[in-house]
Amino acid sequence: MPTSAMIAIEAYGLTKHYRVYQKGEGLWASLRGLLRRRYRLIEAVCGIDLQVERGEFVAFLGPNGAGKTTTLKLLTGIITPTAGTARVLGHIPWRRENAYRRRFALVMGQKNQLWWDLPAADSFRLHQQIYGIERKQFERTRDELTALLGVRELLDRPVRELSLGERMKLELVAALLHRPEVLFLDEPTIGLDVVAQYNIQQFLKYYQEENRTTVILTSHYMKDVAALCRRVVVIVAGRIVYDGSLSGIVDRFSRYKVVTVVLGNGQPVPSLARFGELVSSQAPRVKIRVPRPQVTETIASILREHAVQDLSVEDPPLEEVIVEVFSQAACPQSTTRGEAPAENPATA
Repeated sequence: MPTSAMIAIEAYGLTKHYRVYQKGEGLWASLRGLLRRRYRLIEAVCGIDLQVERGEFVAFLGPNGAGKTTTLKLLTGIITPTAGTARVLGHIPWRRENAYRRRFALVMGQKNQLWWDLPAADSFRLHQQIYGIERKQFERTRDELTALLGVRELLDRPVRELSLGERMKLELVAALLHRPEVLFLDEPTIGLDVVAQYNIQQFLKYYQEENRTTVILTSHYMKDVAALCRRVVVIVAGRIVYDGSLSGIVDRFSRYKVVTVVLGNGQPVPSLARFGELVSSQAPRVKIRVPRPQVTETIASILREHAVQDLSVEDPPLEEVIVEVFSQAACPQSTTRGEAPAENPATA
């Protein structure tokens, strides 16, 4: 059992609700709203209990509106909770102590922290002054990070002239200049091409292993999760529905395995359809979905009845497993649930 010294992030009963004015359509509804307002309750986060050890790299997954970003905003002190408590590195985030701000960083794929019309080098200098980083340490860290990400030649170009992938790399450099102990990543590879995603994945993996930084990652790209995280926390409708290993989530929630068969002797492909759901058929290769309890029996039947050149059994793609988790966890609720409304300035 981890001791308190080993815990970087802990939350107990962490809850965030919003009352949102429900405006009716039409002139008369608007006039009635001046006298009697109707509200609805949005439960963005509902009693989350979470512990993350120092040096862990944790994936925080959920469908749109599940409460992921709201949770990160609570843990970084951007917003305050309705109920519950949390500590990050011993600090209560919403007290917004300077000592805490120097120990974490938040990178949001849809938000910029670099000045749009200035070169990234100027924004880095501003970060140096804000965090009080000693000059030699700042230059050493800057040079190391820009070399790892291959962006050293981009430092003197205005940020607005850079591609999305180049900007994201420089956003990561800016976030890591003060060597944070905890790093919150909210969709860091959103909108990036495959090459840029891969480069950022490799950088994050190397940096986290070298520095033992505690990282919480939210992402809709399962390749990010598979490449970086051993532990997965799944949140649906503001509640954690799974907290465990990446391999465990496949074993628990996937209902089938994918059996790939390479037939010999020019056998007709449709003959395998009775063994399971046909996924693809490009003779002589056939791929079928087989319910997990029937895999052993199905393989034995295929080998007994057909000439097989090759056969393999795999788990379904992680994306499909996560969709299954979301669908199993979702259930009708009387109260609306979702992320904090965009119009609320505290959560924008």
